[in-house]
Amino acid sequence: MFNEQSFEVFEVAGLEERMAAIRQEIQPTFQQLLEPLVNEKLFIHIAQHRRRTTYPPENTWSALSRQKRGYKMEPHFQLGIGGEYVFMWLACIDQPKNEREIAQLLLENQAVFEDLSPDFVLSGDHTKSTVEKLSPETLQKLLIRFRDVKKGEFQIGRIIPKGDPLWKNPEAAQDFMSATYEKLAPIYQLANQANLLSVEN
Repeated sequence: MFNEQSFEVFEVAGLEERMAAIRQEIQPTFQQLLEPLVNEKLFIHIAQHRRRTTYPPENTWSALSRQKRGYKMEPHFQLGIGGEYVFMWLACIDQPKNEREIAQLLLENQAVFEDLSPDFVLSGDHTKSTVEKLSPETLQKLLIRFRDVKKGEFQIGRIIPKGDPLWKNPEAAQDFMSATYEKLAPIYQLANQANLLSVEN
């Protein structure tokens, strides 16, 4: 499980040294948390940062999707950690298949978001660290942008800052993270119905 020391990985100097620390300290936790998540066969994709040749990564992540060969083509779960926080997302990024249908289906079924607590946040760009508070107005705005703008994206989830007291209790942290994904699961399942509707049409 992540703990206060997990964030120190991002203080390790050098690309190879930091990648070795990520593989040793971070990636096993990704697998432990994500594998038992939902009731279907899912594949874990752990960031390898292969394009980096000089600078070490500022954060690292894993994704869980139904596709063995990749994850960006469908709605998927992400779990990531950087030097300042852990992020847990249901993500639709980099122009997934049927993105207009996904966005429209979520717009037409916004009641599926009503059970989420106020600490859930939204993001319309996975390359930026800024997030927006979950509200009906923000949700609608981001979903419309995801539907209508070619580079629009949609992420919903929770963030746990580095200094959160939760990290002092690994069992409580794991319960909180598992509960986050359980709350996101119905939205994930609804979003993936867009692929079925596309096939039917």
